[in-house]
Amino acid sequence: MFSIGHRTRRPAGTPPAPAWAGVGACALPETDLAVRQPTPRRLSYHLLVLTTVGQGTIEIDFDTRRCHPGTVVWIRPGQALRFGGQPGLDASLVSWERDLLSGEQLPGLTVEDAGPTASRDLAGDEADVIGAGFTRLADDLERLTPGPVAASLVRHELAALLLRMALLTRPDGESPPSAEARTFARFRRALEEGHASSRRVEDYAEDLGCSVRTLTRASLAITGRTAKQVVDDRVALEARRLLACTEDSVAEVGRSLGFPEPTNFGRFFHREVGQSPGNFRLAVRDGSNHQVPQQRVAGG
Repeated sequence: MFSIGHRTRRPAGTPPAPAWAGVGACALPETDLAVRQPTPRRLSYHLLVLTTVGQGTIEIDFDTRRCHPGTVVWIRPGQALRFGGQPGLDASLVSWERDLLSGEQLPGLTVEDAGPTASRDLAGDEADVIGAGFTRLADDLERLTPGPVAASLVRHELAALLLRMALLTRPDGESPPSAEARTFARFRRALEEGHASSRRVEDYAEDLGCSVRTLTRASLAITGRTAKQVVDDRVALEARRLLACTEDSVAEVGRSLGFPEPTNFGRFFHREVGQSPGNFRLAVRDGSNHQVPQQRVAGG
């Protein structure tokens, strides 16, 4: 058993949403995530999950990950999320509002939706340090009187926890990011904002003040894929999220992503994912989405 100490309590079956400081902490069994849902969901806030007891699975953007005591996973806002609902699985959850922490507070960390999901299996001293951070946050949210100073303290503790996690995988002293890495980071941020309105690399290059060749060179260096492939990957991922997590029709999903004609959207989706939109939706909802070919995902 992975001991985590005291955690705050909330009414059973409620979402693990942030609390008074823009931060929340609770145990998995207290939330509506504990029972496997027929469809994935998209949270509007960040969620950090530390498995404490048992073994189970977490499905994030249609990729199923096994978790056991010491597994920590960072789910970004907007990602498609579904817990496996295995009996005996317990985890400590920390949530926080999407824009609560700035890049200056978390130097070197990708906090936006575009970033890859952080996942790590902790053991030994690593597990003790990160577990203590979860416990400290939960205890302070429980015992402190809400107010500006207390809220600032809780946010500081959250930032410290995330920075400690970052140091586990990226120790200080690494070389600064390359020019290609900086360009790709800017491209990825622009793509997060614009993927629903444009699939043209030329538009992103113009917005960023560079050439298509520069974006393609950066994309190939970081992901092994061209800039156009990176754009199509992001649009296809959003299509999968919408098909899985909403009741919008296939035509409505296509229109929201810039495809006025359903046939054009269907051809695009089948090329990128390997199934028609309708078959993909059915596969996700009957639990057989593991049979769907994995989409090519850019950046991690």
